[in-house]
Amino acid sequence: QVQPVESGGGSVEDGGSLTLSCVSSGYSCRWCDMSWFRQASENEREFVSDIDNIGSTSYADSVKGRFTISRDCAKNTVYLQMNSLKPEDTANYYCRMKCSGMPAYLGQGTQVTVSS
Repeated sequence: QVQPVESGGGSVEDGGSLTLSCVSSGYSCRWCDMSWFRQASENEREFVSDIDNIGSTSYADSVKGRFTISRDCAKNTVYLQMNSLKPEDTANYYCRMKCSGMPAYLGQGTQVTVSS
């Protein structure tokens, strides 16, 4: 399935951790960038992190130092390790895959809820 599929969301307490996964049969480390976005119910979609085709990473200021993006090229999977979660991290987390010469694909998302 080319459309990315996210998993790993859930409910945790303030300070907890989760690891999200995003897998796509169309993902190639060599040709694709993968980004994580999030959207809380009444807010605009917000950039969280991305990893490009050469492995360079970037993060939103709000998650820098707490979240880590990584990839497993053999498994066509990108991960988002989220530590020290806060209630304001509560959102639906999406991954967006953009490969060279292809349109962007957006997953359905996985819900993360952090309780205080």
